[in-house]
Amino acid sequence: MEHIEISVLSNLERSSLLARTARVPINMQAIFSDTTSGYVFPQEPARGEDVRIRLRTARGNVDSVRMVFEGGEYIDENLRSHAYFTLSVEHSTDLFDYYSVTIPKLIGRISYAFQIMKDGRAYYYNRRGLRPNVDKDYNFVVIAGFKTPDWAKGAVMYQIYVDRFRNGDAGNDVVDGEYEYLGLKATRFANWGQLPQNMDVCNFAGGDLQGVIDKMGYLEELGVEAIYFTPIFVSPSNHKYDIQDYDYVDPHFGVIVEDGKPGDNLYAKRTTDRANLEASNALMIKLIDTARKHGIRVILDGVFNHCGAFNKWIDSERLYSDLPDYEVGAFVSRESPYHNYFRWHNSTSGWPGNESYDGWWGHKNHPKLNFEGSRELYDYIMEIGRKWVSAPLGIDGWRMDVAADLGYSLDFNHKFWKDFRKRMKDANPEAIILAEHYGDPGRWLQGDEWDTVMNYDAFMDPVTWFLTGMQKHSDEFRSDMLNNAQAFEETMCREISRFTAGSLQCAMNQLSNHDHSRFLTRTNMTVGRLHTHGSEAAGIGINKAIMLEAVVIQMTWPGAPTIYYGDEAGLVGWTDPDNRRTYPWGKEDRLLLDFHKDMSRIRREHATFRTGSLMFLHGEFGVLAYARWDDEKVFVIIVNNNFTDKTLCIPVWRAEIAPSADMYSVIKASKGGYSVTPALYRVAGGHLEFEAKPFSAEVLMYRRPC
Repeated sequence: MEHIEISVLSNLERSSLLARTARVPINMQAIFSDTTSGYVFPQEPARGEDVRIRLRTARGNVDSVRMVFEGGEYIDENLRSHAYFTLSVEHSTDLFDYYSVTIPKLIGRISYAFQIMKDGRAYYYNRRGLRPNVDKDYNFVVIAGFKTPDWAKGAVMYQIYVDRFRNGDAGNDVVDGEYEYLGLKATRFANWGQLPQNMDVCNFAGGDLQGVIDKMGYLEELGVEAIYFTPIFVSPSNHKYDIQDYDYVDPHFGVIVEDGKPGDNLYAKRTTDRANLEASNALMIKLIDTARKHGIRVILDGVFNHCGAFNKWIDSERLYSDLPDYEVGAFVSRESPYHNYFRWHNSTSGWPGNESYDGWWGHKNHPKLNFEGSRELYDYIMEIGRKWVSAPLGIDGWRMDVAADLGYSLDFNHKFWKDFRKRMKDANPEAIILAEHYGDPGRWLQGDEWDTVMNYDAFMDPVTWFLTGMQKHSDEFRSDMLNNAQAFEETMCREISRFTAGSLQCAMNQLSNHDHSRFLTRTNMTVGRLHTHGSEAAGIGINKAIMLEAVVIQMTWPGAPTIYYGDEAGLVGWTDPDNRRTYPWGKEDRLLLDFHKDMSRIRREHATFRTGSLMFLHGEFGVLAYARWDDEKVFVIIVNNNFTDKTLCIPVWRAEIAPSADMYSVIKASKGGYSVTPALYRVAGGHLEFEAKPFSAEVLMYRRPC
């Protein structure tokens, strides 16, 4: 271009020149990609399959797009020297260009970001958004050959703590004084509504598998698609994380056909008699068959890091010593065939009654299993896993307790879960492997170990902090986290980056569970526990409208929304053991129950919530607005956790809603209750003007033109 002296030009000529040479800035808000099927196809490619990857930009706004990646060794050998792929415009709309590229024959894991060129300047886009440099911790990840069960993607799950759900068979109830455990005598609740005590481990309400069978219709009506049971195997506690026999359902949950006679050890008779054990497993098969008829899957709790001190392998109570069908326990004799199942600090003397074995976190009632020291133990637990996911039992997967703790080294832990996955998937390819884990799960989510996790870091924690300012045990209140939309978005962005799309869509999204305070109690924003505040205080000062907001987020967020039994009925409770109150049959909070039913129905009716994209649209103090969308529909979810109305202007064009469009309310909730009556909202200029009521949540839908 020839040199032009600006100073000699007239104002009109100067304005004309500037208009011709002005650079349009990059439209950051238009740029989007993720790893759902709208932007990665297929979303979960098989090994050796071609993968098409997309990026969206504003129309005509950028000069070029490249995909920069790590993991070139997993790409077709003719392309392994490449550090990037160039994308081309696949198609355009009035607002957007969609760039794409096909990665041929992917055989493993790639981690990638997009390099976007604009006016000679490079920008990089990954889950963290548009940045001048790449932060690889936030890169998109696709792993060929990593397939998670389709049925679990977005499924509505329901966690049942069996002893406290429903008593369907009084004949299997624990008898007062039946046995002693941890210095406590086993006790049956005086009535179903009795509240948990501080030391509650040996107190039994009488809930059982027959009670679940009896209420399967209720679960179907609630919209449940999968049940997650806390442990059901033979064990002396009501929580049963101290397993006595992995092969059988506890007859106190199952069936007692052969009971003790005067002078018998009643507990030993009930829990070791083969007739009781086989009948209890048969009842479990009946439960699974009944669940199938109601469209419900079944997941069991696998406690493989440790067993219980009553376990037949160690037999601290000598329940099995005199029985002909059992070997001597390792606590009783050094010559026990199970000696190497445990690690001993004094392995030469101390028998009978050697207490020098390792316990999980030092707990002697939780002997840690020594897989490194016993191939027989290793093979036995592998077979237990395979047995329960296979016919005739045929469960649909495992939730694995303290999964990262298993073994004595991280290397061995990974070896175990690799072998476990292969064994389970060979037996039942659709069985889910879901781990209890706190912190970054990424190293276990590489396609050859876990499918997914209980989603503390990318769901329960950020939702709890934002809506209540409370830590999930009700042990701390932080005013700086309450209503902090920026912290919520940044946390979600960071933690979601640790998942593939399939793993995230299967992740167990809970508001409450058996290890933490009930979410409804957290809404009182009171720091406390049962032993400091008492049972009554757990229900004082609660805000039901915040619970409704939380359920809206839970049912519209990527993952598998998992209701902890009784949350839908208004149960409150401090952390363990108060969170394990009995289900209030006949005394349910009808508003909360009906709301859960409607929200789960809405989720099940719209596949968008199972597998669609997620985008944050707006955030300010106490306010969140985000979108979920796919090729057919767009949903905008708006939450106002403030005491006052909020007037919002939400840029819904970013979620591919037409500049002028009609949207309809699917459900709205606030302090006064909720409504499913449709309401019309008009989009103008790509923005939605919205008045958000105090403590409210609303779900709006836009149906794309055919």
